[in-house]
Amino acid sequence: MRPFDHKTSLKLASKKGADITELRPFMDEALELELLMAPAQGLEIITKDNRYYYKTKTQKKEESTYCIVDIETNGSKPEKHQIIEIGAIKVKNGKIVSQYESLVQCDQISKHIAQLTGISVEDTKNAPPLQRVLNEFKAFLGTDIFIAHSVKFDYGFITAMYQKLNMQPMLNRHLCSIDLAERTFSSYRYGLDYLNESLNLHLTATHHRALSDAITTTELFLISLELLPDDIKTVEELIHFSKQGKRFKRPKFDPLLNIDMKSEKL
Repeated sequence: MRPFDHKTSLKLASKKGADITELRPFMDEALELELLMAPAQGLEIITKDNRYYYKTKTQKKEESTYCIVDIETNGSKPEKHQIIEIGAIKVKNGKIVSQYESLVQCDQISKHIAQLTGISVEDTKNAPPLQRVLNEFKAFLGTDIFIAHSVKFDYGFITAMYQKLNMQPMLNRHLCSIDLAERTFSSYRYGLDYLNESLNLHLTATHHRALSDAITTTELFLISLELLPDDIKTVEELIHFSKQGKRFKRPKFDPLLNIDMKSEKL
C-alpha cells in the first residue's frame, strides 16, 4: 500500500468516506488483502455500505489509545542526519498504560547537539542500530494515534528514516499537541519547555531527552482533552478540531516574566 494523497485522506476521514474506485490507485490487485495488511503500517480502514473510512471516524476519543512520541536527532535534515533517541508514552482512558525508550547507535553527534541533549557518541556506542529501534517502535506504536509536540517534525523525521532504510512507512493518523493546545487554552507561548514551567506539567523534566519530553507532552495532551468542546466525540473529530478549530488569543504579557507581548518578538 502506498501512502494516500491528501485528497483521498480527506475523503476517508469524511462523513461520506471513499468508494473502491477512489482507493484503487493506492492498492495492489488484491484489495481486501491490502486492507487486511494496512494495520501493519499503523492504519485501520473500515467498510460500511461499500464505502471505506478510517476507523478513527467512529472511534470514541475516550476509548482510543494515543501514543505520544518525542525524538532527539543529530541534526534537522533526515537526508543527512538520524534519530539518536526515541521515547513514547501510551495513554488510554486518561492514564499512562505503557512506555518505550531507546538510544540509537550513532557515530556522529556534534558538540552543539551533545550539549543540548546530553547525548554523546559514547553514550550510543552500545545502543541498538536504527533499523532495530524503528522495528521496535513500530511494534510498540501499532495502529494507535501518533501525537507529538510539533508533529510535522517528529512524524516526518521518523517516516523519512523508514524510507531511508527501505522499510514500510507509517500511515498512522496523527495530530500535533501544539495545534491542540492553541485551540484549548490561552498561553503566551506554546513551546514545551515554557508550558512545562507555566503549567507544572512534569516537575522532574529533563528537556531535550526523548522520554522526558514525551511525558511532558502527555501531561499537556491530557489537559487539552479535558478542555475540548463537548461536541468532539470521535478521534477523527479530535484530529479535525486540532487543525481547524478556532485558536485562543494569546495574552498581552508573559505571566512568568511580566514581559509585554508588544515589546517582544515571538
